[in-house]
Amino acid sequence: MSTPEETTTSHRYTSELAGDIERRWQDRWDAEGTFEAPNPVGDLAGDVAGEKYFIMDMFPYPSGAGLHVGHPLGYIATDVVGRYRRMQGDNVLHALGYDAFGLPAEIHAVQTGEHPRTNTVSNIANMRRQLRRLGLAHDPRRSFATIDPDFVKWTQWIFLQIFDAWYDEEQGRARPISELVAEYEAGSRTAPDGAPWSELAPLERRLLIDSVRLAYVDESPVNWCPGLGTVLANEEVTAEGRSERGNFPVFTRNLRQWKMRITAYSDRLIDDLERVDWPESVKNMQRNWIGRSHGARVTFRVEDAATSFDVFTTRPDTLFGATYAVLAPEHELVDTLTTEAWPEGTPQLWTNGLATPAEAVAAYRATAAAKTDLERQENKEKTGVFTGSYATNPVNGAQIPVFIADYVLTGYGTGAIMAVPGGDQRDWEFAEAYDLPIIRTVEAPEGVEGAYPGEGPAVNSAHGDLDINGLGIEDAKAAVITWLQQHGAGEGTTTYRLRDWLFSRQRYWGEPFPIVYDELDQPIAIPESMLPVDLPDVPDYSPKTYEPEDALSNPEPPLARADDWVNVTLDLGDGPRTYRRETNTMPNWAGSSWYELRYTDPHNPDRIADPENERYWLGPRKDGETGGVDLYVGGVEHAVLHLLYARFWHKVLFDLGHVSSEEPFHRLFNQGYIQAYAYTDERGTYVPADEVEERDGGWFHGDKPVNREYGKMGKSLKNIVTPDEMYDAYGADTFRVYEMSMGPLDVSRPWETRAVVGAQRFLQRVWRLLVDEESGELRVDDAELDRDTLHVLHTTIDGVRADMEHLRFNTAVAKLIELTNHLTKVGVSSRAAVEPLVLMLAPLAPHLAEELWSRLGHTESLIRAPFPVADPAHLAASSVTCVIQVLGKVRGKIEVDPAIGDDELTELALAEPNVVRSIDGRDIRKVIVRAPKLVSIVV
Repeated sequence: MSTPEETTTSHRYTSELAGDIERRWQDRWDAEGTFEAPNPVGDLAGDVAGEKYFIMDMFPYPSGAGLHVGHPLGYIATDVVGRYRRMQGDNVLHALGYDAFGLPAEIHAVQTGEHPRTNTVSNIANMRRQLRRLGLAHDPRRSFATIDPDFVKWTQWIFLQIFDAWYDEEQGRARPISELVAEYEAGSRTAPDGAPWSELAPLERRLLIDSVRLAYVDESPVNWCPGLGTVLANEEVTAEGRSERGNFPVFTRNLRQWKMRITAYSDRLIDDLERVDWPESVKNMQRNWIGRSHGARVTFRVEDAATSFDVFTTRPDTLFGATYAVLAPEHELVDTLTTEAWPEGTPQLWTNGLATPAEAVAAYRATAAAKTDLERQENKEKTGVFTGSYATNPVNGAQIPVFIADYVLTGYGTGAIMAVPGGDQRDWEFAEAYDLPIIRTVEAPEGVEGAYPGEGPAVNSAHGDLDINGLGIEDAKAAVITWLQQHGAGEGTTTYRLRDWLFSRQRYWGEPFPIVYDELDQPIAIPESMLPVDLPDVPDYSPKTYEPEDALSNPEPPLARADDWVNVTLDLGDGPRTYRRETNTMPNWAGSSWYELRYTDPHNPDRIADPENERYWLGPRKDGETGGVDLYVGGVEHAVLHLLYARFWHKVLFDLGHVSSEEPFHRLFNQGYIQAYAYTDERGTYVPADEVEERDGGWFHGDKPVNREYGKMGKSLKNIVTPDEMYDAYGADTFRVYEMSMGPLDVSRPWETRAVVGAQRFLQRVWRLLVDEESGELRVDDAELDRDTLHVLHTTIDGVRADMEHLRFNTAVAKLIELTNHLTKVGVSSRAAVEPLVLMLAPLAPHLAEELWSRLGHTESLIRAPFPVADPAHLAASSVTCVIQVLGKVRGKIEVDPAIGDDELTELALAEPNVVRSIDGRDIRKVIVRAPKLVSIVV
């Protein structure tokens, strides 16, 4: 990194001087506890005067590669906000912890044999060093990592609260399991089959209770990734059906795993989005992911198998067009519906050429299991096989064949569909492929080919006492739902795309579950007194991985190999007994689902946070508000992962009375990204970006032309620039100002190292206004400001204040540059002008501002000095420019008083020398005056 040219002037604001100033002020801030935010109670208690303001950055993961210049963008922005709010008199909580469990550290451990904790702690230390050098105003007392034993303890404790809770649909909230048991014991509730509690055996009671817990073990279809050796949550699988990390294929398998009943909160998770200040795009991502749909549940009876299955449809008005049904290959009723022999007259096309339904179904299931969900849904060639069973269409009594087909997924709806080929193109294609009837139930416009899902009157839709012909879609829906309910064939209902959160990982480096299993293989919670459950040492950190396409492989987590840890003798209240520990670990989302709470009371040994501290920092300020963090800044990529999970955990804790806030984050802001150019030579090999020169309309590496591409920074792209390089070459304040000036905070922007010098020159001009570069002496005077300068100063104050409030830091920097240029141009170094300038600069370039504030004679830090307030008397312009036109062409400009009258303005305009020359003695026909900005003369 080349350093900008520097003169030998002894007191010039150079990168070296900036570095000295920055380190000195960072040490002083630490020594004086400048950024410590007091709590109402507890070990961090203090004077909590002023409004509280809780600001957060999304949890960083401490990578071994350290930071590049793109990473600190959001951290600088939140730091600017926090410093501004302190100058407004607020009590600001701003801290930074580390999301330290996860796959990268485990991969490093597998590759090197070094314990993940060792590498992670080292990475955290490096990241703390880099961020401290940036001058971030964090309260260091509140920092933690998710791997800290006391943090693990409370993560496990929250899991137990969720495990020991159930969702009461009648009350619309989670309640403790103990209250459910009490209702069973009192006889106010009975088992789903009507059996009273007193008649249930102990194991039956346990299974009944376990079936409604918010955290539960379930054998059901999950996303199995053989290449990673672990299962994944839906949110960790890409739209292409591959793992988000590693890009391995993901398959659907039935496995016994921990889940969380996030679906119980579907409506609240959608409805409460209206109550938070989030970008509409993120709200829509969550709404779409939850996928609430209103329609009908329809029951199709299969008489020969003495059973039935339900389908959900948003178009019950099309039931008369349901000519066959399809179950997902994994559906639980497939074995029941698979007949011993093909019914008489079964078309050969439906059998896939196999002798029996059992053979055909087994073969088809094996083929489907090897496909990803995306492959199944995008498969152009529709495939399936007949089960041998027929179901009854409830509205007309028609017997329709039941198929299994891979285009139906068990994870969506009920895992079964009524196929209406006249209204759905996929069903149309399947019906054509298998020679099945196609009946239109909505009148299609003339010339329509294929399925028609649009608007129109109902047709071919009458039987017995149900006739909806001629009705529009909404009226037809209502009529069919009413009929289904009257005849016990279905009901109006709502379904959701969201599925319960898969919470098990076959990993070592994660929080152990505080769960053991007894001799009946039933889960038992570890008592709070035994928390945290620590990870054991293991000889091998890697889960057993398989060939990426080995869909039938099975998970084998590393903890399963630690026999002495897995098989443990504990006294859980009925004497010492041997138990088996859970060998899966929690996903890396666990710690980030509640960390905002720990910031409020980070050292509390007795609870996640004292209620008074939690209520102070997160509680709602008035009735109807949700409460939550005042400003949360981070990337939009977490819209349906971390943000959805954190909202779920927080709502459970709210229901159980552990927190006063209904939402974790009240205001969300998604910052853009800093991207960079990368360059490849003729072989497609990346060359170092800082060695590329632009000339002759192209880019060259040495003498050879190279191609330029635009995107992310990365080591492999050879275009990384580190904050350390910026600190050395320019200083942290220059780096901060440059990143904040690059463009709107929510828009991605390209990094350009050569442009950083512009931010440095701005700070140097500020320095020269106050400090003599030869002597180092303060060159400020107490002169009164002229009218023009007062106007420029107070207009800047007014504008910068508005920019700070709305996170428009790029325009705030631009306004400060304009003010500095004005003061430099007119030679003003009056205290009345430079002190407000220093205060306005403080959130953006805090070290320089502190240094100048000190040199101005102030002994206290400016961290809580009042931010300047504009005087309305000086906001009106002292003069405006009036444009003078002759025959529509500009012939002159004059500075005039904003309050000037038409007559006076006309007189001045006609006397302007250029205007006199343009008129050249001709008669003036008309003078149009638009005081004070325009005079138009017609000759």
